[in-house]
Amino acid sequence: MEFTAKQIAEFLGGTVDGNENASVHTFAKIEEGVPGALSFLSNVKYTQYLYSTQSSIVLVNKDFKPDQPVSATLIRVDNAYESLAKLMSLYSSMKPAKTGISSLASVSEKAKIGKNVYIGPFSVVEDGAVIGDNTQIYPLVTIGEGATVGSDCILYPHVTVYYACKIGNRCILHAGSVVGADGFGFAPTPNGYDKIPQIGIAELEDDVEIGANTCIDRSTMGRTVVRKGVKLDNMVQVAHNVEVGANTVISAQSGIAGSTKVGSWCMIGGQSGISGHLTIGDKVNLAAKTGVISSAADGETLMGYPAIGYRNFLRSSLIYRDLPEISKTIRQLEKEIEELKAKLAGK
Repeated sequence: MEFTAKQIAEFLGGTVDGNENASVHTFAKIEEGVPGALSFLSNVKYTQYLYSTQSSIVLVNKDFKPDQPVSATLIRVDNAYESLAKLMSLYSSMKPAKTGISSLASVSEKAKIGKNVYIGPFSVVEDGAVIGDNTQIYPLVTIGEGATVGSDCILYPHVTVYYACKIGNRCILHAGSVVGADGFGFAPTPNGYDKIPQIGIAELEDDVEIGANTCIDRSTMGRTVVRKGVKLDNMVQVAHNVEVGANTVISAQSGIAGSTKVGSWCMIGGQSGISGHLTIGDKVNLAAKTGVISSAADGETLMGYPAIGYRNFLRSSLIYRDLPEISKTIRQLEKEIEELKAKLAGK
């Protein structure tokens, strides 16, 4: 399917610089552009490619001013990156969705299946499970007894939703992700560790996306909850009784220990760790590899381990870098002080 620059600009509320009849049928990175492709420029580091790209149309911010001739047609928008996301969502929505239940799937007669649902080969839907309208369940997915999956969801291969857990509407669960495995609860005894039964559930609210091999544990009691709009990267661990606030994003290989509450609109960098039973406020930013061992107030930006304020960490890093020279200077000063003391004592 092809779209012209004029049609795209009208959809995005932008303006056209160049041939409004230029058409595209695919997307490409600006440095790998080909005729018939649409690219975007939002990072100034890639400006050099604008003058050589073969893409037919390039999205740019309204205030962008080229300093060389550009052969591609430009569409000026308020935010090129956001506009690209809108176009890609539109493009994706035009692909026909799969429907129908494979003869190789195992779907309980006691399950409730909505309209236009797809269930792929070797997937299992157990007794009492509920699947909403237009949801797509790819091969080798397991939906446990009494679990609920909302409408317009996508569950990719090898996703497991344990018994009684709840998935909201328009959620995307990538391959190998697990919702509702037991929380890590054990009581030490003289003979080892006794398992503490995890009798709660895990729940994802609407518009949540979780990456491949991410795990969200069921609670000891009550529920582990991931609020509306949260986006979790690959290999993220959310422990039992954790609450992740609305629209928070968490990068890969990060973990949140049990019973911690994370606020809304937080941004957590890759390989960060948050200890248990803490409260992390709204709009808190954690740089990559941050280790949080105490609660954080709204709006804080933290870095390092143990986590400290971002600017304090940068200042500390400069001192750490210069420690060999600082140590040398201190030893020299100590030597000079001792020499002065000796001279003064000799008077």
